[in-house]
Formats: sequence, C-alpha cells, structure tokens
Amino acid sequence: MSRRQPESSDAGEPRRRRRLTEVFKAEVVQMPLDGHSASSICERLGLSGPNVRSRWKRQLIRRGDSTAEGLEARVRELEAEFRRVERERDILKKALSIFGRDG
Repeated sequence: MSRRQPESSDAGEPRRRRRLTEVFKAEVVQMPLDGHSASSICERLGLSGPNVRSRWKRQLIRRGDSTAEGLEARVRELEAEFRRVERERDILKKALSIFGRDG
C-alpha cells in the first residue's frame, strides 16, 4: 500500500499536520451537546470527518477524562428523560382514544 503525498499549498509547500491540544479535542467532543451535528462541526473546524471526533471521544473515555465522564452522565440523563417522555406520550395517546370516543 503506498502512502499519498501530502497535498501542496498554493506556495508549493506540502501541508503540515496540525497539532491539536487536548483541550481543543475535549471541546470538540462536547459540541454535539450544544446542538451541533458531527458533520457541521467537522466542516466548520476543518477536521477530516466525523470519525475523528468519535475517535477523540473514545480516547477520552478510555483515559477516564472528566469531560468523557460528563458526556456519559449527560447521555444517561437524556436517555432517562427520553423514556419518561415516551411513557407520557403513550399515556396521552390512550387518554385521547378513551375521551375521543362517541359516547
């Protein structure tokens, strides 16, 4: 398998790989909680794709980073809230069918 040559910039120099800080990576991992989609995050920040963000998230979780713990806690909260809202919806559907009958 051959390696691709780095793309050249307008000046003819090869593009250099960016060094991103751990703080930057942690902020990128948390951005979807603010309502951003993974693809829009990558497009705005010039990342190669959503898989980069996923890889950073897995790395944070493996290291036991507080950011990752916060993300996991938030996911659990949202899943519990989702289940509660589904139960409420089901109750309202049943009530609608009961009260909507011609009696």
